[in-house]
Amino acid sequence: MKTSVIAAVAARALRIGRYVDPGHAAVAAAGYAEKNAQVNAVNLNYVEGPDNGPPLVLLHAQHMDWFSYNRVLPELARSFHVFAVDYPGHGKTTVPGDYPMTAGQIGGDLADFIKIKIKLPVYVTGNSSGGLLATWLAADRPDLVRSVLLEDPPLFSAEQPRIRETIAYRSFVTSDAAVRDRAGDFLLYWIDSNKKFFDNNVRRGAGFALAQAVMAYRRANPGKPAEIGLLKNDTVRQLVRGLDRYDPRFGAAFYDGSWNTGFDHAEALARITCPVLLLHANFETMPNGVFHGAMSQAEADRAMSLLTNGTYRRIDATHVVHLAQPASFTRVLTDFFAKE
Repeated sequence: MKTSVIAAVAARALRIGRYVDPGHAAVAAAGYAEKNAQVNAVNLNYVEGPDNGPPLVLLHAQHMDWFSYNRVLPELARSFHVFAVDYPGHGKTTVPGDYPMTAGQIGGDLADFIKIKIKLPVYVTGNSSGGLLATWLAADRPDLVRSVLLEDPPLFSAEQPRIRETIAYRSFVTSDAAVRDRAGDFLLYWIDSNKKFFDNNVRRGAGFALAQAVMAYRRANPGKPAEIGLLKNDTVRQLVRGLDRYDPRFGAAFYDGSWNTGFDHAEALARITCPVLLLHANFETMPNGVFHGAMSQAEADRAMSLLTNGTYRRIDATHVVHLAQPASFTRVLTDFFAKE
């Protein structure tokens, strides 16, 4: 390899290794501190903001972690006492090897965290799978929940057999395979398993380039989740960070349907009595018939028909609304909870 090429590769690796997401400084400046709590068998990682109002619990999307909220945490700290949690299967939270990855188990442990650590009824918002957990909390622990904002949750679409028609199912197939293969490095396993997707939807060789970037970052930042500054899209960058500490058993439970054991979405929605805001992001059915989104309009309408105290709002945004439109998300959340 020519000296000039070696120098270029080295310089690029150095840039990758030096990247620090500006969200870290913003979150710290807003007064947040990262903590952990032993709740039953779970060592739960979370960040807590200053006590500037009623308690607010944030439950991130699957494949991400608490840091995916970094764009909205500073503003939310002005009005709430925020707790952004890495729920089991994600981030720095750890669980035993035989921990059941089910809505009931995880929801129960989150409820105990609220009861033991926060000690007050809370506002809750959850995105994607976090929205399903927020639904479980509102239905099964109404004593702990004042009201709920469901940020584009996959209600009904994450149940079998409908889930097989969704774009998310690709990830669950990969998670199940990783569990069976006992993959020790899920992020690199995920990248390798999706090489064709990268080639077809980004550019040829994009998967290989991403794997190289991840390894370069890790060499420069041992022990830290991969934050790849070359990925300019906030959602994609946070996804890669989250996948670096993701337990594929969580996704495998969606693949085989066990995540919903004892958690029927329709039955749970019908039992919720507190105020609920259902925030519905963009969706489409692709030419190949695969559903791209959390809920179809029919599924959102069905959810609303089951809620006794529900408000519906469509928003022109991609699935992780708080990353795609942080200012709008903050405004919608603050206005809704201020009414309760």
